[in-house]
Amino acid sequence: MAGFSQGVAASIFEISRRTRRVAQTSALVLAVIIIAALAVQAQTLSVLHAFTGKGDGGAPYAGLTIDQAGNLYGTTATGGAAGYGTVFKLSHTKTGWTLSTLYTFQGGADGGYPYAGVVFGPDGALYGTTSDYGISGGYGTVFSLRPPSSACRSVLCPWTKTVLYHFQSGMDGATPGYGDLAFDADGNIYGTTFNGGGGADCTYSNCGVVYKLSRSGASWTESVLYRFSDSGNGGSNPETGVILDSAGNLYGTTFLGGVYSNGGVAYKLSPSQGWMETVLHSFGAINDASSPFGGLIMDQQGNLYGTTTEGPTNDYGGTVYELQPFGDSWTYSTLVDLPGSTLTNGPFAALIMDAAGNLYGTTVSDGSLGNGNVFELTPSGGGWTYTDLHDFNGHDGSQPLGGVVLDAHGNIYGTTSATSSSIYGEVWELKP
Repeated sequence: MAGFSQGVAASIFEISRRTRRVAQTSALVLAVIIIAALAVQAQTLSVLHAFTGKGDGGAPYAGLTIDQAGNLYGTTATGGAAGYGTVFKLSHTKTGWTLSTLYTFQGGADGGYPYAGVVFGPDGALYGTTSDYGISGGYGTVFSLRPPSSACRSVLCPWTKTVLYHFQSGMDGATPGYGDLAFDADGNIYGTTFNGGGGADCTYSNCGVVYKLSRSGASWTESVLYRFSDSGNGGSNPETGVILDSAGNLYGTTFLGGVYSNGGVAYKLSPSQGWMETVLHSFGAINDASSPFGGLIMDQQGNLYGTTTEGPTNDYGGTVYELQPFGDSWTYSTLVDLPGSTLTNGPFAALIMDAAGNLYGTTVSDGSLGNGNVFELTPSGGGWTYTDLHDFNGHDGSQPLGGVVLDAHGNIYGTTSATSSSIYGEVWELKP
């Protein structure tokens, strides 16, 4: 992909360059916010694997997926035997954690540089995207990765990888970004691309699309559900994927576009209306947050939660926000303005919610040491209590671009895209 960075610092610069197109920053005070102590270090962080940039991969930009047995799965954007990234598994054994490389991308038609993570589909296979390469050039792919059909006692058992779709940089979209794929009840796949779609009015090689992949026998057919455009204030260039509700509606965010100087939007696409877009919130107004890089999650009541990389004026730590359905409209409120001092410090990934309704996330370079942190938001007295669970110090990792996952015991897992001594990153565990 044009402009692909081999180093995390260059990648952050590219993201910051996009963000600086947004002329404003903002603050929104529509919720009662309770800020707890900014550094509560009761948790213990352990590094499970430090990547070398060689055969094991390097620069895990995305977060992790966890299976019922507690094994962790993820991607690295670089490294591997061919240098185009990997899919890996971390297995919990009696002696610790063992990393196995499930697949090494080869570039060319095979695809390369997976920015997004992998997720399990309804058939038990892993699914993901690459941001570069493919049969038509540097436009990316959608792939599946299947475990061996028979039982295997080794952690090195080969998985079978299949390219489901090659993007062709035309009306079909180009350059899948950092968002994971989603599935409906019929096994159809939904995702977004940052570029492509044929929108000639867009600055960054067209405005991106929301797409669907439908299976027909052994093949998959892509259909574009929505093409973003700079005109119409509907948002453009989504960096993340979409989520589905029980009615089949899709929800997501765009990093750019919208009413207010490329502040981005949160949107809904409805199948009953021919995949018509409804803008739920346009970011970047005076006293508002902007630049939603991460995606959305939904609670059991249908409320949406998300993050922005930029917060109020002179506070660049980003925000956590909520969108509540109210009849045919949505009510937007900021749950917390995250502490930060420089541009694009805030969260770049979606949140997760536990069974008690607590929210967890990461920031790229917030925290007391400026290397990013892990945080929790707890509903309390009509507001939300912010707790800094861990500040990365550089040696134990820095710049966590991906989000976190929880296991059944409340342990938190995630990745950092770099450390103070390398650009290759780590997988970590945070125990309460």
